[in-house]
Amino acid sequence: MWEYTDKLKDHFFNPRNVGEIKEPDGIGEVGSLACGDALRLTFKLDKNGKIQDAKFKTFGCASAIATSSVLTELIKGKTLEEAAKVTNKDIADYLGGLPEQKMHCSVMGREALEAAIENYRTGGKKKHELEGKVICTCFGVTENEIERVIRENDLTTVEEVTNYCKAGGGCGGCRGEIEKIIEKIQGDREKEKQIAVPQKATTLTNIQKIQLIQQTINEQIRPALRAHGGNIELIDVEGNKVIVAFRGMCAQCKLAEFTMKDVVEARLREFVSKDLFVEEDKESAQQPHNHMT
Repeated sequence: MWEYTDKLKDHFFNPRNVGEIKEPDGIGEVGSLACGDALRLTFKLDKNGKIQDAKFKTFGCASAIATSSVLTELIKGKTLEEAAKVTNKDIADYLGGLPEQKMHCSVMGREALEAAIENYRTGGKKKHELEGKVICTCFGVTENEIERVIRENDLTTVEEVTNYCKAGGGCGGCRGEIEKIIEKIQGDREKEKQIAVPQKATTLTNIQKIQLIQQTINEQIRPALRAHGGNIELIDVEGNKVIVAFRGMCAQCKLAEFTMKDVVEARLREFVSKDLFVEEDKESAQQPHNHMT
């Protein structure tokens, strides 16, 4: 038995915008009855180029009906450019979440919208075609679509990919290729992290050390403190002593001493030099002006 939110139940039992628009500006058809899910989306634009009305017809489960209903609500009043930015995550979030095994329904909605927009822009002359090499022949899912759902939803397993786009859910012959795509994307993410993380040099001039300390504070320390209403300011660097001042909630926090050692000093030692130690300038913490930031 699936765990459905109240909002999903509402859109299933009382779906909005069911039907088909006469003489629509855009038509999008995705899925197939043979695969168990199919969706037809139509929309009409007003004189300002915004989506005046949108309707859907779907063959599918409660999640397919609810996500289609939400999609039509989300895109009304939007330009095509704005509507194109609606993601499957937006649809699922609007419903308060979907069972993992039903996330593919939200993806199908997004695909139908893309097909309808393409249909409008080409004047109905070009049939919507899947881009990229077909990886899952059972459900006709391409490499591009698999990569997209992995990146947009931070997927890490074949089972998750199956939940989001059905790939791998048939004969299972494509599971190996899906694993390779996951590994490739995870490798790309690791490279991006390495580029974003400050690189620790073996020998630093004093200016280089100060610059790397400031970079580490900006990228590794300050975001963590801001998440809890705090902030930090670099006051001075004297040899291996780093003098800082806490701001915001951190300046009043009883755990500031632990934050100093376990977060600030630990990150500076990790990304700059293991010889660094940190001291708090409590007098400066009372001053609103900036020093070395």
